[in-house]
Amino acid sequence: MTATTDGSTGAPGPRAAAASEPTDTPPAAPPPGGDISSAAARAAQRSVEYLLSRQDPQGWWKGDLETNVTMDAEDLLLRQFLGTLDEKTSHAAALFIRGEQRDDGTWATFYGGPGELSTTIEAYVALRLAGDRPDDPHMSRAADWIRAQGGIAASRVFTRIWLALFGWWKWEDLPELPPELIYLPLWFPLNIYDFGCWARQTIVPLTIVSAKRPVRPAPFALDELHTDARNPSPPRPLAPARSWDGVFQRLDRMLHRYHQVAPRRLRRAAMNSAARWIVERQENDGCWGGIQPPAVYSVIALHLLGYDLQHPVMRAGLESLDRFTVWRDDGARMIEACQSPVWDTCLATIALADAGLPADHPALVRAADWMLGEEIVKRGDWAVRKPGLPPGGWAFEFHNDNYPDIDDTAEVILALRRVDHPDPAAVEGAIARAGNWTLGMQSKNGAWGAFDADNTSAFPNRLPFCDFGEVIDPPSADVTAHVVEMLAHEGRAHHPRTRRGIEWLLAEQEPSGAWFGRWGVNYVYGTGSVVPALTAAGLPTAHPAIRRAVRWLESVQNDDGGWGEDLRSYRDPATMGQGASTASQTAWALLALLAAGERSGKAVERGVAFLAETQREDGSWDEPHFTGTGFPWDFSINYHLYRQVFPLTALGRYVNGEPFSGKGS
Repeated sequence: MTATTDGSTGAPGPRAAAASEPTDTPPAAPPPGGDISSAAARAAQRSVEYLLSRQDPQGWWKGDLETNVTMDAEDLLLRQFLGTLDEKTSHAAALFIRGEQRDDGTWATFYGGPGELSTTIEAYVALRLAGDRPDDPHMSRAADWIRAQGGIAASRVFTRIWLALFGWWKWEDLPELPPELIYLPLWFPLNIYDFGCWARQTIVPLTIVSAKRPVRPAPFALDELHTDARNPSPPRPLAPARSWDGVFQRLDRMLHRYHQVAPRRLRRAAMNSAARWIVERQENDGCWGGIQPPAVYSVIALHLLGYDLQHPVMRAGLESLDRFTVWRDDGARMIEACQSPVWDTCLATIALADAGLPADHPALVRAADWMLGEEIVKRGDWAVRKPGLPPGGWAFEFHNDNYPDIDDTAEVILALRRVDHPDPAAVEGAIARAGNWTLGMQSKNGAWGAFDADNTSAFPNRLPFCDFGEVIDPPSADVTAHVVEMLAHEGRAHHPRTRRGIEWLLAEQEPSGAWFGRWGVNYVYGTGSVVPALTAAGLPTAHPAIRRAVRWLESVQNDDGGWGEDLRSYRDPATMGQGASTASQTAWALLALLAAGERSGKAVERGVAFLAETQREDGSWDEPHFTGTGFPWDFSINYHLYRQVFPLTALGRYVNGEPFSGKGS
């Protein structure tokens, strides 16, 4: 069965475009008579009907996960490398990539963002593969801009790795990543478990690629992307030897020399060990880590070691990549970096329940059934640092048993508690296992990261190779807040681990009164996560930390009544809380203010009015802005369901009051 772009029907797989993301429907009329409570109730009801219509018959929801065109460009480069690129695929990908180009010739990594060099280079190369000519006006503009920014030599390492696969860059001019890394023990700095799970899943296959240094014949030259084609890779100056950057630059030089003399038997054994590690972590659906980049590099690495395209591991891997494809009405295809059904389903369940849908409503029961079926009961890489901890919890994706995450687990528990399920014993068992696993994943500082405990080594970010975004998984305020909120609702508000989490959150509050948002943009998301958690855990609304947060949110409310924040706040704290109003970010601010007891306040009324006034006739909201975060600033996400579930949650809590108070403390 074919699914819509927001996953409304059918099994996971290629999807046709749907009306779930309308772009030409006018906004709903403003609420008549100024009765904000009535307007909120009407908006909530329309939103409930819209969200219910988007549920898959199996019980899950999934919105498109939009990132940037590097996913599409690298998909074409992979197919070119494997010799499987066809005209239909290149044409459809080129349609999408061209459509994302801006007037200045560049491509950005988020809506309204600045042109980004590596993204623009990869998009340009992909369009060349699709047949666009260097002298085409849109290509000429891109090349001019690329050269003005320093050309290929100034791009990130990952971009130059892709170019090296075709001889457009020299392997010798890339940071070295030896496969012997797989043998480093846990106590040794820079062992593979010092990296975050997403980086670990990417780096291990890339050690094989780095050792093999393959080059496929390039179908064309890229001289037009160099500032000086005769000297495309000018030497980079060394940092001072006593600085960490200088130390790691010199370490990289040593590893380059080691590449020349590495014992063949040791290198062969290391690559085979890395290959076993990769194969052991392939998911049931053929993917790796549930995300596109590790899957792409794993396919390349295994292919270099002799796995042909018909090998079951390779065939399953390539088929999994096809399931990241979103086909649009105009014939264009977009590649998702990941898929988010567990996350979307638990958030949708919370939204519908808080909006007043009966706890035994068939849609909620189906959602709970599906979530229960997605519980992870096997050990994954998290057990390397927590060897005695029994498994439990949920991942983000359809099939990702190796990497449950703490954020999803907390929210799924909160969702299941809102459902009157016909098999309460099954619910209790899953929640007990997941709750104990979550407690056990607490880091030493009292907080929680997303996938691992104590994944805080300072060394991985120093490697010259690691310039592509966040490569470690330290605790964050938003994840910790979701865990604290869940534990409070589970009657564990006074558990010692919960109290340590609360203390950590209070210490992490910014002087402004906000909290940093690791996985959502940014301080609005962090604050919208933390305040409901603290009040659920028993902090009075008069607590100084709560009042500071309220004052900050009120100070950054936009004139239209909404809230917004641009991704630039990750680089420039002076822009925190500033940006065009969006439905999701307005909802996050409202969730905090409502939890702080501000229901009758002017800021809440204006925020609710903004949601009611900008809602479309079909009950949805439009939101082109990116409000999700993969890596702060470096990799941004537009979760297409955020614009639906969070506004509904906020409206529901405004109309019906705060959600259930849990099982006591």
